[in-house]
Amino acid sequence: MIIESLDNKKIKNLRKLKQKKYRDKMKMYLIEGIHLVKEAYKSKDLLEVILLSDEKIDMDVNKVYVTKEILKSLSELDTPYNIIGVCKYKDEDENYGNKILILDNVQDPGNLGTIIRSCVAFNVNTLILSEDTVDLYNSKVLRGSQGMNFHLNIIRRDIKSEIEKLKENNYKIYGTNVKDGIRIKNVKDLKKYAIIMGNEGLGLKEEIKDLTDENIYIDMNISCESLNVAVATSIILYELNK
Repeated sequence: MIIESLDNKKIKNLRKLKQKKYRDKMKMYLIEGIHLVKEAYKSKDLLEVILLSDEKIDMDVNKVYVTKEILKSLSELDTPYNIIGVCKYKDEDENYGNKILILDNVQDPGNLGTIIRSCVAFNVNTLILSEDTVDLYNSKVLRGSQGMNFHLNIIRRDIKSEIEKLKENNYKIYGTNVKDGIRIKNVKDLKKYAIIMGNEGLGLKEEIKDLTDENIYIDMNISCESLNVAVATSIILYELNK
């Protein structure tokens, strides 16, 4: 059976998932394209797939066949893929591990997507998002992460209270400052730590800066005032992973 009506109740409910308030209410979100669908399937986050009748996938998951018009209505893209996945919100692991990255008010979805990929590439255990950081389930974040969001423990918290808890559990808290602190290459004996990266234009909030144990910085040409937060984060994570 193929769903052909845009007024179909199921399709109307799925379209609502393009809005954050409905994603949060239903604890579900949409992903687009076979690559992301395969990653979601491997991580057991995939609930069902919406696809054209001639699209074939070898997955033990509920399949809903629709028209191109309906796929376009569900998609955020000008040229939709032939398959859309419906996923459940990520389960949180309360065991954070020893390597943590914290984002304070990062707003650009492309930056968050890139940072998620770098976290997985350089073996970060947990990514903590501040309550004012861009939505994890924003479609641009999901595309930017290229499915790596399914392979990382990602949680959203009040980071001030979370940092205080981490300090109580013997994590060393590092802030970032381009002019003051320790050169990233000189940071040694890392066992349990959290790195905090701040907003694209404003950096870390003052109350968050006050909670850090030390600052770290990246050596670079003095003609360059600063780096994009995703680039800076990737460099720091790479250096600390050596």
